[in-house]
Amino acid sequence: MADNNNGPENPGPWETKPKRAPPEIEDILRLGRERLGGLVPGGPPPLISIAVVGVIAFVAVSAWSSLYTVPSDSVAVIQRFGKYNAEVPPGLHLKLPFGIDVATLVSVKRQLKQEFGFTTPGSGDPFQSPVDGRRETEMVTGDLNAALVEWVVQYRISDPLKFLFEVREPGATLRYVSESVMREVVGDRTVDEVITIGRQEIESEALLKMQALTTRYAMGISIDQVQLKNINPPEPVQASFNEVNQAQQEKERLINEARREYNKVIPLAEGEKDQRIREADGYRLKRINEAEGDAARFTALLAKYVKAPEVTKRRIYIETLQEVLPGIGSKIIVDGSTASILPLLNLDRQQGDQP
Repeated sequence: MADNNNGPENPGPWETKPKRAPPEIEDILRLGRERLGGLVPGGPPPLISIAVVGVIAFVAVSAWSSLYTVPSDSVAVIQRFGKYNAEVPPGLHLKLPFGIDVATLVSVKRQLKQEFGFTTPGSGDPFQSPVDGRRETEMVTGDLNAALVEWVVQYRISDPLKFLFEVREPGATLRYVSESVMREVVGDRTVDEVITIGRQEIESEALLKMQALTTRYAMGISIDQVQLKNINPPEPVQASFNEVNQAQQEKERLINEARREYNKVIPLAEGEKDQRIREADGYRLKRINEAEGDAARFTALLAKYVKAPEVTKRRIYIETLQEVLPGIGSKIIVDGSTASILPLLNLDRQQGDQP
């Protein structure tokens, strides 16, 4: 009699081999125990060993998920079941494992930046580089001209709690704020001011307005600097703008050279004028004082002459000789009775020593 578990003895016309019945559940369990016993020496492990291994694994996973390190330039914001719990300083810390506490690292001492119109390779912040740099740089100035403006915003995270929970995606919000403020500031100026002389004013005004908006929105961000990079006209008119810019620079150069020559010549002429005036005043005072002195001396001499004419004349004669004789090289005193002075002269003396 054929066994029912082995199926029919003769296969049907559509079957190539006889079918087997599924094994019993006891056979499956027995086979599993035999294989487990073959893997572990000495037979299957006891339940206590399995429990110990489980406890050790649980403790290891708990310790691994509880320890975390906060870098020196960051702080950690701890959320317990999604709710803000504490702010942790840098260092090695513990938290509740298995997702009960979640630590979010926030860089508070590192200066971050956002670039508009260009991209620095290797940046890890997804909001640092523009998505469509061409669209961000195209702006309209106050005189209805177009300009391509590239700039950088440097900022820090001043309040981690506000940065994480007050504003959704603060990095993207800061990009929108920066672009809006820059369009407003550029739109208040002419294209010549934007390209040439108004860069510093644009940076200062944009910085103040960005700081005011980030404070108003409670973003937890402190704007450090707004720096303009490249400001160019659109490509179709860039050549014409370059010519205008070169002409403006040439004009400024000529003006500066003229001012330099003016500052070199005019002060010199002013100094010479003042010197001539002072010399003339000094000469005038000198002549006046000499004239007044001569007049006073003559008046005093006249008074003496009126009192004693002979004595005064002799004194004047002697004073005149005292002034004249020291300037004479050779002196010849001739007696009135001498007939000729020729024997007294030394004809061999140099002509330069002759009287």
